[in-house]
Amino acid sequence: MLILLPPSEGKTPPRSGRPVNLDALSHGALQPGRERVLDALGALCTDPDRDRAREVLGLSPGQDAELDHNARLRTSPAQPAAKVYSGVLYDALDLGTLPAPGRARARRRILVFSGLWGVVRTDDRIPAYRCPVGVRLPGVGGLAAYWRALLDPALTEAAGGGPVLDLRSSGYAAMWRPTGRLAERTVTVRVLHEQLVGGEVRRSVVSHFNKASKGRLVRDLLLAGPAPRSAGSLVEALRDLKYTVEEQPAVSGRPRQFDLVVTEL
Repeated sequence: MLILLPPSEGKTPPRSGRPVNLDALSHGALQPGRERVLDALGALCTDPDRDRAREVLGLSPGQDAELDHNARLRTSPAQPAAKVYSGVLYDALDLGTLPAPGRARARRRILVFSGLWGVVRTDDRIPAYRCPVGVRLPGVGGLAAYWRALLDPALTEAAGGGPVLDLRSSGYAAMWRPTGRLAERTVTVRVLHEQLVGGEVRRSVVSHFNKASKGRLVRDLLLAGPAPRSAGSLVEALRDLKYTVEEQPAVSGRPRQFDLVVTEL
């Protein structure tokens, strides 16, 4: 089983550790693509014209520290991605407190999508960076389109014959879309908040707390350790963990969609 996650916008800069070693990152076939993005991002952020870099990356003058991080990516300290990514989803997932079997499952099953690296595993050592997938990087172009062609063979192989739990946000989902039979083994999630309002049960799509719900869901899967072999058995595994899951009608050749209904945020 693969679990696909977005990165966090905010990251925790490592205070110590050797710099990133591109040769040591997982999915080595992506190395030339990573080199190109890394070089383009570094060139942009070392240019004296910081207004251009701010515009490309969507930053304000008060966020120039992000440009400084990007200018030193090859020499900055690096730590496992599990420690670098922070924010609501990763706080709820809390990889660092998982017992050893859960951390091992996280290393095998989780792929984090990234505008800079393509994808990384939780134990890949990376520095903090700022490179949203929605930017158009000079010399590279739109990052979602750039990565799409490079990721397809790597991720199709990584998925093997098992299910894929796709918890990415829309921008990162555009980097790779499973097709054919792999799409039919892929499950996407919409989080709905159910509450009683004026004596009537109402449901609403949650945004911010959507991330926390997904983080808790992944944590529970890693703790329990089920090894589902199909999209259907993945849904059953979630129900066994006491999640309220409602499936949407299946469409041939497309990912299966289900609603995760929560009563607490």
